[in-house]
Amino acid sequence: MVNLRSQREIALMRRAGLVVWGAHQVAAAMVRPGITTGEIDAAVEAFFARNSAVPLFKGVPGKVPFPAVCCISVNDEVVHGIPGPRVLRSGDVVSIDTGCSVGGWCGDSARTHPVGEISEDARRLLECTSGVLDLAIDLMGKRSRWSDVATEMATFVRDRGFSVVENFVGHGIGRKMHEDPQVPNYCSPAFRRNYDFELETGLVIAVEPMVNMGTKKVRLMPDHWTQSTVDGLPSAHFEHTIAITEEGPEVLTRGPDAGESAPV
Repeated sequence: MVNLRSQREIALMRRAGLVVWGAHQVAAAMVRPGITTGEIDAAVEAFFARNSAVPLFKGVPGKVPFPAVCCISVNDEVVHGIPGPRVLRSGDVVSIDTGCSVGGWCGDSARTHPVGEISEDARRLLECTSGVLDLAIDLMGKRSRWSDVATEMATFVRDRGFSVVENFVGHGIGRKMHEDPQVPNYCSPAFRRNYDFELETGLVIAVEPMVNMGTKKVRLMPDHWTQSTVDGLPSAHFEHTIAITEEGPEVLTRGPDAGESAPV
């Protein structure tokens, strides 16, 4: 069942989204050769604490409970990478995914960063993945059903020579990090027939394309969380929490507007 949110509830979710945006500013300022993924995670955790935000990722149940407030995935790691002693090196690409709740409402966002000088192919991968998220946001104000958006997203990625990860999808978000509906970045006949949903006022979803340089296939690593590409080629991941309002799509995890105070 899809929960449609009121204008008041969307405004409350914006508070969480703004803190998530701030967390990404903290992380982005630290991305450089020589930093460890664990240092970035610790800084984001301290930022959430300063802003009375509850991290959404830490302690998520699994064979091993997730131990960090960020998923930090490097190079061929697609999603759910565990931060730790790994040192970033020039030429790496690093995806940082994090979320929090503020006052019981959630926000979730991801970005992929270049570390130092990266290859031309890696640069194109990041541009494609951020570009397809921008495309989805734009189309959410122009299409009536998600299947139409997802179809155009997949075409955008494939036309640029990359592949869309199909094992993981976006999601509804609100009081919980993961709610209905599931939000794929591609459209299968089964999805269109059984799981498609209307893009209507009050819908709030986390749209998160994951794009691989090579095959779309992924594999679970021995830490029970990290998902990596089967062929070892790089992957990128961008995500925003987006609400559909009467005025159109509103990105809740964007930076502060005029009159809004940035979290510190």
